[in-house]
Amino acid sequence: MINLSYNFSIMPKTKSAKKSLRKSRKRRIENLKIKEKIKKIKKEIKKLVQENRAEEAKKLLPLFYKALDKAAKRGTIKEGKANREKSKIAKLLSKLSQKEV
Repeated sequence: MINLSYNFSIMPKTKSAKKSLRKSRKRRIENLKIKEKIKKIKKEIKKLVQENRAEEAKKLLPLFYKALDKAAKRGTIKEGKANREKSKIAKLLSKLSQKEV
């Protein structure tokens, strides 16, 4: 579950600061949703790999890549992290494929 609470000791006073706070809250919620989606797909792929179901894991791979690329494009995560995550999962799947052969 996503923790959406904020603890502020000083609340904004000016109109622009109040708007900035509203924007940052919305962005935080959206960013957390995106990160949760990525984690969920990654967990599912890892679970499938554990169960030696490579074909089903490979079907989820494009969805995982898409989520990472979109998050990197939006600035939710950095591009390097996205590339690293894609590389890790691809390596995991290639090891599984080599075992089967």
